[in-house]
Amino acid sequence: MANGKGTNQVKPVKYRLIVRPEAESDLQQAFYWYESQETRLGDRLLLSVESSIQSILRNPKMYQVIYKNVRRALIRRFPYGIFYVLRSNSIVVIAVFHAMRDPAELMRRIK
Repeated sequence: MANGKGTNQVKPVKYRLIVRPEAESDLQQAFYWYESQETRLGDRLLLSVESSIQSILRNPKMYQVIYKNVRRALIRRFPYGIFYVLRSNSIVVIAVFHAMRDPAELMRRIK
């Protein structure tokens, strides 16, 4: 129908993104490490993280629940995951962890 009446369109939910300071620190440390390895590699990490964040915002339930209500989105081209919790109107990023990092640190942040 041209006027849009009678369609079954679902309005997308807009989530507010909240990044905890610890997650910002994780990302900052990773950025500086990659920059020390190769110029502009840190920038590529940030672009990959931004792409993953946009994907989370579009469809936060797409990613696997790994513990209780914590989900993980893997970052393309880098061995990192974005760990987040989905609330009714927000997405809370609690960590940006390297895949080989001690999971006990993540568990401390969840509790």
